[in-house]
Amino acid sequence: MTTISSDIIRGYNDTIILYLLLEQPSYGYEISKQIKNLSQEKYVIKETTLYSAFNRMEKNHYIESFQNEDKTGTKRRTYYRITDAGRRYYQEKCEEWILTKEVVEKFITKSKTEQ
Repeated sequence: MTTISSDIIRGYNDTIILYLLLEQPSYGYEISKQIKNLSQEKYVIKETTLYSAFNRMEKNHYIESFQNEDKTGTKRRTYYRITDAGRRYYQEKCEEWILTKEVVEKFITKSKTEQ
C-alpha cells in the first residue's frame, strides 16, 4: 500500500487536526487514531509532529488546551478545542487547498503518452 510522505502533507497537518476539532474537543491519541482511520492508514501522523502542531496552533491561538479526566475518572488528559481564530484559519486553508489542488493537477498525469 502506498502511503503519503510527511513532506508532502506537512503544510496541511494543522488543517487536518482543526477539521477533527470542529465538532468537539479531543486529545492527542484520539486525534492520531482518527487521522489513521479516516485516511485508511495511508497517513499516520508521528507523535512529535502532532504535538509540534498542537504547540504551534496554541501559540497562534487556533486551539486552546485544557485538562480533563477520562471517562473512568482515573486519568487526566490534555484536550484541545478549536477557537474562532482556528475556525477562520481552517477556512483559509480549505480555500488554499482548492487552489493548490487545481494548480498541481495541471502537472499530474497517469502517463506522458496519454497527452
